Amino acid sequence: MNEKVTNTQHKKKKGIDIMHFVQLAWKHRTLYFKVFGVAFVIACVYAISLPRTYKCEVLLAPELSTARNSASLSSIARSFGLKLGSSMLGNSSEALFPTLYPDLMNSVDFKTSLFNIQVCAEDSVNPKSYYDYLLNDQKHPWWSAAIGGAIEAIKGLFSKEDSLELVKEVDPFKLTKQQTRIAQVIDRKVVCDVDQKTLVITIDVIDQDPLICATVADSVQARLQEFITDYRTTKARIDLEYNEKLCSESKVRYDKARRLYAEFADANQDVVLQSVRTKMMDLENEMQLQFSAYQTYAAQVQNAEAQVQQDTPAFMTLQRATVPVKPAGPSRKNIVIFFLFLAFIATSAYVLHKEGELKPLLGLS
Repeated sequence: MNEKVTNTQHKKKKGIDIMHFVQLAWKHRTLYFKVFGVAFVIACVYAISLPRTYKCEVLLAPELSTARNSASLSSIARSFGLKLGSSMLGNSSEALFPTLYPDLMNSVDFKTSLFNIQVCAEDSVNPKSYYDYLLNDQKHPWWSAAIGGAIEAIKGLFSKEDSLELVKEVDPFKLTKQQTRIAQVIDRKVVCDVDQKTLVITIDVIDQDPLICATVADSVQARLQEFITDYRTTKARIDLEYNEKLCSESKVRYDKARRLYAEFADANQDVVLQSVRTKMMDLENEMQLQFSAYQTYAAQVQNAEAQVQQDTPAFMTLQRATVPVKPAGPSRKNIVIFFLFLAFIATSAYVLHKEGELKPLLGLS
């Protein structure tokens, strides 16, 4: 009796003996084989039912307007043992810093702008909008479709069904339920990340079709660059438009003054009256004044055009969008291994419980 108590205490201290567990597993090997077989079949069915997904990655390096000057000033300060903050480096014109690009892409305006991207699957020749593709052509596991259909049927008994017709005019201020769901799907499929050190922009697009995956990645890159360019050049383009307006008005005044001077000079060629000469001189001075103003505004227009070009950011494409060859997931091998591991744990717990070894192992009486 004392020996049994001693052995039990010994097992509690050291845990289960590996060789003893192997003997128990071999004793119940038939159970293990049956459970592993069932788990393998279930894992295969589960893995095959999951649709394959592809991933396309785009890498961009943005141009920072004050990066070079700030870096030079910082290096000089470090040589004297000083550390300059952002406020000491001067006010940067780069209000939309690259670290804010993920927030930009998560905005409703940006996600809804992707609705009208024209995509075409590899096995199709008819292009359609990205919105229509996400709404009607997404593959789902059979159990997801069954559960989703049952839920929609129940909802249909108590609420009106949403119209499946595509809305040509999308109002980001007031999206429909259907548009909100598609925007949430895009939020999961299109991801933007910025490296805090190198400021390299990474755009990842995940989709079930490799060609659509690359098409959307390329479109997202182009739209992001277009938005940033519009933002960076907004002030310069407003100034250019204003200067062009002033230049155009000045050109009209100059042409009018020149026409009046020419007409008066032609009509009074042989007149020697002082009043006529004074009038002609006044018209000539007015023409010269309008011409000088026109030249000034024309120069301002040229400067504004140069400023627009200067403020237009440049992006270096480190990795462009390419059609992925291999699927990114799901890993069917890992799914099978995970199911077999769970089956092994569950079966081992059952065997230990059946042999009376589980409670002592867990320290239970």
